[in-house]
Amino acid sequence: MLIRDVEVGGAQVDVRIRHGLIAEISGQLVAINGEPILEGQGGALLPGLHDHHIHLNATAAALNSVRCGPPEVRNEEEFLAALNRHPGKDWLRGIGYHPSVAGEIDRNWLDQYGPDRPIRIQHRSGRQWILNSAALALLNLENLSDGRLLDGDAIVRKALGGQRPDLKALIRKLHSYGITGVTEVTPGNNLDDLDHYCRTTGPLNLCIMGSADLHSVSGANADVVGPLKIHNHDHNLPPLAVLAQEIGAAHDHGRAVAIHCVTRAELMLSLAAIEEAGPHSGDRIEHGAIVDAVAIEWIKRLGLTVVTQPHFVAERGDAYLREVEADDIPHLWRLKSLSDAGIKLAAGSDAPFGDFNPWSAMAHAAKRPVGLGEEEAVSPDLALALYTKPVENAGGEARTVAVGEGADLCLLDRTWSAASDNLAAVKVNATWVSGKLVYDRISSINPHSSAV
Repeated sequence: MLIRDVEVGGAQVDVRIRHGLIAEISGQLVAINGEPILEGQGGALLPGLHDHHIHLNATAAALNSVRCGPPEVRNEEEFLAALNRHPGKDWLRGIGYHPSVAGEIDRNWLDQYGPDRPIRIQHRSGRQWILNSAALALLNLENLSDGRLLDGDAIVRKALGGQRPDLKALIRKLHSYGITGVTEVTPGNNLDDLDHYCRTTGPLNLCIMGSADLHSVSGANADVVGPLKIHNHDHNLPPLAVLAQEIGAAHDHGRAVAIHCVTRAELMLSLAAIEEAGPHSGDRIEHGAIVDAVAIEWIKRLGLTVVTQPHFVAERGDAYLREVEADDIPHLWRLKSLSDAGIKLAAGSDAPFGDFNPWSAMAHAAKRPVGLGEEEAVSPDLALALYTKPVENAGGEARTVAVGEGADLCLLDRTWSAASDNLAAVKVNATWVSGKLVYDRISSINPHSSAV
């Protein structure tokens, strides 16, 4: 395909893609007989974006779920309206609930105020379901008096027949944002999950994290296996020696580790354990929600990558200001301090626990809310770079549009200079994965061009 009149590196050029690669970039390329042409209308042609932290099945399910927490729902009145807005008798699935909305709701609260149908509401942490009596009966969990089920995803999934959600609608939405690849980070991913994602997510570049089950994967699927995902919990942290042994076992199998760290205790234990085991290329800290000066120096010394969520300061800002100690506010979701220290950075949505629109996240990275670490904002160029790291290496150099590079691309509706002024308003006009056009908003393709 010939892509005409696009901005690459500040210059207006034509770009030819062939066999999944960028074949030519020049000020004026002559069309080859029969070559499809897409008119770029002067928009910036960028490397396709990569979401380095997403839960695919949960996000696909969330597309058909009711939003029950900030920023969409902020109080009890809005929550009640959201619950009762959807008539029907089948399951009602709510996501993103936070106690700041209506307190610590339970089975009785849902029975009294919710609609007459099975209801399950997911806490914003993703770890807890709150179920009403009708839902508990269907799941054979009537003895759960308060209706709160902790870490019970497997129970719910098994009771509902074990079916995974269809990913097609989610993939279309990802493509519409210019996303050409994702890193699936669910800790329990096993061999069946790996096979499922490899069969159902095309066309999309994949990196699949998961459990120790993936240590010995061989064959075609081995290329997409990512780090061992470790998700410890602040209230029940493992002994240092145990965690270090788990990390060392992954390293022995040639896998890096990616450790969930949203509290200071989780982060400090993780850093100590990585140091004990010995760091491995590609080891990652996921989230890094609270990173103080001591942790910054430690992360840098170990050579780790931090994969963060810059949009959370906006989506959860009100709750942070209420609940986080004042001394910790400057340490929340840091960007500029990490970048200035030379720490390798990438970003992901953590969807469905955050919005998976990368342009909104970039906007929040470049301009943070008042009172939530405005000094941690970064330039639009660096915000973009967080999403253009290689699929297999979140800590690598940002990818570029250059001859010989893979044709994973997205075309904006404006120049990069115009996009930088208002990242949240950016629209993607077209997206290519491995040279294949997978999304076209402008329909400006001439499939029957003739040589000039």
